[in-house]
Amino acid sequence: MSERLLGILSDSFFRILIPGLTVTIPLTLISFSLALVIAIFVALVQFANVKGLKEIARFYIWVVRGTPLLVQLFIVFYGLPNIGILIDPFPAAVLVFAINEGAYCSETIRAGLEAIPSGQKEAGEVIGMSYMQIMRRILLPQALRISFPALANSIISMTKDTSLAANITVAEMFMVTQRIVARTYEPLALYIEVGLIYLIFCTILTKIQHFGEKRLGRYKI
Repeated sequence: MSERLLGILSDSFFRILIPGLTVTIPLTLISFSLALVIAIFVALVQFANVKGLKEIARFYIWVVRGTPLLVQLFIVFYGLPNIGILIDPFPAAVLVFAINEGAYCSETIRAGLEAIPSGQKEAGEVIGMSYMQIMRRILLPQALRISFPALANSIISMTKDTSLAANITVAEMFMVTQRIVARTYEPLALYIEVGLIYLIFCTILTKIQHFGEKRLGRYKI
């Protein structure tokens, strides 16, 4: 490895890492938080078998899971301006990632709800709890606990998927890497470097996942 390449890699490391900490991670956390809100609502609608709303929820899941994330980003950022709806790059990315991940996570949470024995819901009804109380105090906490490993995998996957936001001009760390590559003509080394930074982020999230699973494992469902 030449001195020039070592110099490029050392100079570029923090230029890539800083957008990762200030754009990539916030984009992931904000989007995933909104996705969980969407997912819980959609899962509850399906679990409760609310007529009309259930069909809308199934249609939403069908469309989102059946179309590429990149296409969804392009529709929101490049397509909506044609009908007068302009959204800045970062909010557009948050919106699309939240809607996309919400569809996947809703199925994860719905599966968690359906894994809980029906007797627990009946027990809540017997002691006079309302439907919302049963969901909030009995079923939903258990469903989220059951779904935790899959949800943790989802946030790890989303961290990597944020690289697609570079296609709608979000200045996250992959776009910064592309700019450095265009200036230095060292694509192999720089793309390996940004890949290692993604790996560091995902490794930290994996450690958090394992810690969370151990803590939750202390509680029996």
